[in-house]
Amino acid sequence: MFRPIAAILAIAVFSACGVSPGPARAEYETQATAAYLYDVTTDTVLVDKNTDTPLPPASMSKLMTLYMLFEALRDGRVTLDTTFTVSTKARKMGGSTMFLDETDRPRVEDLIKGIVVQSGNDACVVVAEGLAGTEDAFARQMNARGIEIGLTNSTFANSSGWPNPNHRMSVRDLGQLAAKIIGDFPEYYGYFALEEFDFDGRSPSNRFNRNPVLGLGLGADGLKTGHTEEAGYGLVGSALQGERRIVFVFSGLNSNAERRQEAEAMIN
Repeated sequence: MFRPIAAILAIAVFSACGVSPGPARAEYETQATAAYLYDVTTDTVLVDKNTDTPLPPASMSKLMTLYMLFEALRDGRVTLDTTFTVSTKARKMGGSTMFLDETDRPRVEDLIKGIVVQSGNDACVVVAEGLAGTEDAFARQMNARGIEIGLTNSTFANSSGWPNPNHRMSVRDLGQLAAKIIGDFPEYYGYFALEEFDFDGRSPSNRFNRNPVLGLGLGADGLKTGHTEEAGYGLVGSALQGERRIVFVFSGLNSNAERRQEAEAMIN
């Protein structure tokens, strides 16, 4: 069971009923700059720290790019076998990539895997240009769609989370976006549990999913890590045990080790 989370939830239930939980009260401490823990099953917020502060989301904002790609799949504008061209802009993207080049014609399914597992910045640009013509146009669409789905503290400047002062998301927005992906697109959510992917054998050193709690037997099955110097280490995660689903988000940690410890503490 989610032992620390169950204790926090019990407090919330007792308080709502006007009953003191007594000496067994538990407090959850986090070292993250911002943290959000949401029990999807009961629609209960369990941890709330700087949840509405717009912060640099790094690669966690790739969830918005994927959400819009999933919408395109649902609407029939593309299929998993649709191929996109790779521009020079996409090929020149730094950071984490799929190592795409202009001769490639990656399928939508390849790009989903490359974004989820390899955090491919190049893949995000390919998706943006494939759906909207240019990345700038796609960013404008991201902003408009974000408002429509209730992301009240988010602004998007690009498709990948590349550092930009105008690219910001709150951890609550990230958590609610994760919950929407899980609820709206269960047929595609399984991609977030992939632990390994390497497009055409090009990046063996970058083929493993960075999510530190996948495969640990804790019920974790998504979603996306993020890291830049400005943002620190963060994670949008989710876990399912039995009938209970939680979504958790945190950012601003100092190392990958801290990120793993924080994630385990939230679901173990």
